[in-house]
Formats: sequence, C-alpha cells, structure tokens
Amino acid sequence: MTLAARIARLAPSPTLTLSATAKAMAAEGIDLVDFSTGEPAGDTPDHIKQAAIDALAAGHTKYTPVAGIPELKQAIIDTFARDQGLHFDPADILVSCGAKHSLYLAAQALLDPGDQVIIPSPYWVSYPDIVRLAGGAPIILPITAANGGTLDPDHLAAALTPRTKALILNSPCNPTGAIIPADTLDAIAHLARRHPLTIITDDIYRRLVYDHTPCPSLATLAPDLADHTLIINGVSKTYAMTGWRIGYAAGPRDVIAAMTAIQSQSTSNPTSIAQHAALAALRSGPEFTAALVRHLDTNRRTLVHALNTIPGITCPLPAGAFYAWPDITPLLGTTHPRGRIHTAADLAAHLLRDHHLATIPGDPFGSPHHLRLTYTPAHDIIDKGITRLRQAIKALT
Repeated sequence: MTLAARIARLAPSPTLTLSATAKAMAAEGIDLVDFSTGEPAGDTPDHIKQAAIDALAAGHTKYTPVAGIPELKQAIIDTFARDQGLHFDPADILVSCGAKHSLYLAAQALLDPGDQVIIPSPYWVSYPDIVRLAGGAPIILPITAANGGTLDPDHLAAALTPRTKALILNSPCNPTGAIIPADTLDAIAHLARRHPLTIITDDIYRRLVYDHTPCPSLATLAPDLADHTLIINGVSKTYAMTGWRIGYAAGPRDVIAAMTAIQSQSTSNPTSIAQHAALAALRSGPEFTAALVRHLDTNRRTLVHALNTIPGITCPLPAGAFYAWPDITPLLGTTHPRGRIHTAADLAAHLLRDHHLATIPGDPFGSPHHLRLTYTPAHDIIDKGITRLRQAIKALT
C-alpha cells in the first residue's frame, strides 16, 4: 500500500510522543518524574464535570450544529467582550475539537500550495506540520534574547515576500512563556496594513500570566485589522480540560464559514457533552483560574530558581504559560557512559533512560540548545525532579 506524499512531510507530535512514553513508563511501575506534560496537573473542576453529567442525563447525546451549540457560542462571545473588549456575532465563531484542530482548519481554509506562513522561533511544535499538511511553506523566523525573547518587527518586515500569506503569533508563548508587548504588536499591525497578511493569534495561554504582566491583544490594539485577524483559543489549559477537546476560533466570517465547511466534512460537530462542559467552564467565575495561576506562580519560581543553581543551565523567569525554557548550551559536547550529548534531544533521552526524568528537548521547537520543563506538578515532585536533574548533570564529563 502506497501512502500519500504528504505523509512524508509529517512527523508525529514529539511532545505527545514523549508524554506517552513517560506515562507508559509510569504505568510499568517505574518511579518517573514527569516534566513533559503540557497540561495542568489538577483535575477538571467538579462543577464542569457535573455539567457533563447533567448533559448526559438531559439527553444531549445527538449531533449538534457543526459550528457549536448556540449557548456555547454565546458564552464565547461574552468572554471576548468581557476580557478583551472584542465583539463578535455567532457567525464569527467556530467551536472545534481543540485549539489545535482550529489551527488545522484555519490552515486548510487559508493556504494554497506554496503559500508562506511566518512562524517565530521557538514555536509550538505543531505549527510547521499544520502548515505543511495544507501545502504551505513554514518560514521560521528566529527570535533572539537581544530582542527580549519576542519578535523583532524589522526581521518580520525583511521576511515578507509576495508569497507570504499568514503570520502565527503565540502569546504567552509555548515553550518560552514570553509575552509579546504592545509596541511590538503595534509594529506588526503597521506591517499588516501594508502587506496582505492574515494574522493568526494562538491565545490558548492568554489567562495564565504572572506578576500582573499585561498581555495585550493585537485584535484589541488594531480593530481596523479585524478582517485579517483570526483568534484561536480553548478551554484546555485555563480550566484543566485538555482531554475534553474543545477549542474555538473567532474572526472574519468568510474564514469561519470555510473552516466550518471543512469541519462538517471531517469531524462533524465537536462532542456534544464536552460542549456543555465547556459552557459551564466559560460561564463560571474566575476562582479556579485564579487559584491555578497562584499555584503555577509558586511552582514557576521554585523550578526556575532551582534550575539556575545547576552548573551549565540558565533559565529566565517566564511571564506566562507554564513552562520553563532553560538554556543548556554549556552541556553540549559533554559525555555520559552511553555516549555524547550533541543536542537537547540527546540530553532528554539520557535523562529519561538513565535517570527516569521526562523532559521535552528544544529541538522540535526550533532550538537544540534548550529543554522544556513544565512546572504544573506538585511542589514535592518538582523538588524530586530537580534532585535527579542535578545529579545527572553533575555526572556528565
């Protein structure tokens, strides 16, 4: 059997693959410390789970409208108005099977073969493959520490070509936790007014920020670009609902209609019961998310401080999301009994195999000089993991 040529352009998600490996090792009884998982450690709040139970009892088990149930779309509209001062109509909203699914649908709806999509690096691992699956060409735009860990508008301007179709922004960023400041967004908006550019903003970590750091929205700063801005979000991270698979998109009506048509011929509607759970999440108060941010903030400071005490590792304090992004450059070229460490992937493999410590290498994020460690686990697990990491690094020669 011959597979389609597009499969040769596709790699399985390395973060999900490594997380699955870690969970399999733990299921075998291995004493594993897992810093790989990109999800809150706690369970979905009880009132959200109860909403799903109530939906089952009420018989909400049939097909729904492809773009989502009206109540959930209205809750999404209300959330945008309350949190960002943005106003949408139901036809401007699509509910999907997760934020990743929304991004996939957007790429399928927007890109023709050869269309270029600019992706600042480091980037979430799925962006390039989502673009490639749609026939597009990902253009990786490196971000340097000299520019505060965020996009340089001058570099963006130099990367624009007649084939540039879209730009993906992720703020706060997975994996770095960096937030794009307002002046940078203003400069990006200025470029978008001069170039026919669709801006896709991945806002999945938008509410997970620390130290009252502003997290500005390009859609709010540049309302005149509403016809060129597509917002992606979901309930996975903010409400500990990663397994429920509910995301959403908001933006130009013609793009949303095209994405809805693609969804109608692929997944049909998102799961009916999960939609009712997401409705309860969006209608609930801020208590759960506020408590989650407080917990993550404590863990963030604990993990980053500890990382910076390990020789060969430096790590900035992230402003948002829930990942530490340590630079391990001085460790490249060192050796352990099984071999030499050339990249972060080599180090991550060594940590997992020989020290039962699961991390994510920076290679698939666009940087072979970094690791990604989540700080969602309990405080004692973080301490245990740091002890193992310290011992592993000390043993390198």
